[in-house]
Amino acid sequence: MPRFLFIADYAPEGAQAVLAAGGTARRAAIEKMCAGVGGRVETFDFAFGTDDVYSIVELPDARTAAAVALTINGSGVARLRTVVLMTPEEVDAAGQIRPDYRPPTA
Repeated sequence: MPRFLFIADYAPEGAQAVLAAGGTARRAAIEKMCAGVGGRVETFDFAFGTDDVYSIVELPDARTAAAVALTINGSGVARLRTVVLMTPEEVDAAGQIRPDYRPPTA
């Protein structure tokens, strides 16, 4: 199943809600959401600094990941960035594909 890295930044009201309900409640909510669309949470970690949450999730496909991202971003309490993750084997397979590309020249 494809894996995605979710990087979330909370708006002030989102951070307040996490403080009120707790981090484990937030992880449980994300686990429930992912399970509901046929996926699972592999990791879920809070961070401090620029980003608030890093989570690696398995989801059925990119459309499902987009639906999750749109839902979270549409909530207004968090901004989610999504990174598609690839295994080393997938990179090996990609290296066998030879696109016919000509770079632009002046």
